[in-house]
Amino acid sequence: MFYSLTGTLILKDTSIAVIDCGGVAFRCYTTLNTIKELPQPGETVTLYTYLNVKEDALDLYGFYTSAELDIYKILIGVNGVGPKVGIAILSAFTPDRLSLIISSGDSKSLTQAGGVGPKLAQRIVLELKDKVSGSTAGEGLSDLAVSAQGGGAVSEAINALTSLGYTHNEATNALAGVNSDLSVEELIKTALKNLAGRVI
Repeated sequence: MFYSLTGTLILKDTSIAVIDCGGVAFRCYTTLNTIKELPQPGETVTLYTYLNVKEDALDLYGFYTSAELDIYKILIGVNGVGPKVGIAILSAFTPDRLSLIISSGDSKSLTQAGGVGPKLAQRIVLELKDKVSGSTAGEGLSDLAVSAQGGGAVSEAINALTSLGYTHNEATNALAGVNSDLSVEELIKTALKNLAGRVI
């Protein structure tokens, strides 16, 4: 019904953004990642939306990017992942990072999101591993995830980092968004800088 909303942002908090579109204010439930990207109230903004229809309510969910909306719709297609759990997952992870986690089979990391237990995390990985890799949302998946699955410099860099004592999750997160065309040595140096920055 709604693809997107463009209007004046009049309110934002940790889970809601309200947009005035021609005198009608729409309340959108949203993620922490979207909230971080929003401008200050009073400025114009566009959110990509999903309308959840229930017997007693119509709930609108808004996202700063179409990639976040796309992967949200894929997420809530998994049995046990309702609209609110989907929001919790995308509050904990960006679309690229979530795609990487799913494609690498790292179900343990998913349990960091509210409402996601070990069994649900495993189900998400099993059901979405192929969908994320081949979906529109998967186009936002960095080359890192592809390289990590098929070997290459990224895979070698991850192995090197784990041999230094970092967990597989820490290594993959440190390399998320890094240009996978770099050499193994450059990937490792960049990852170590990222890891050092997070410690600080």
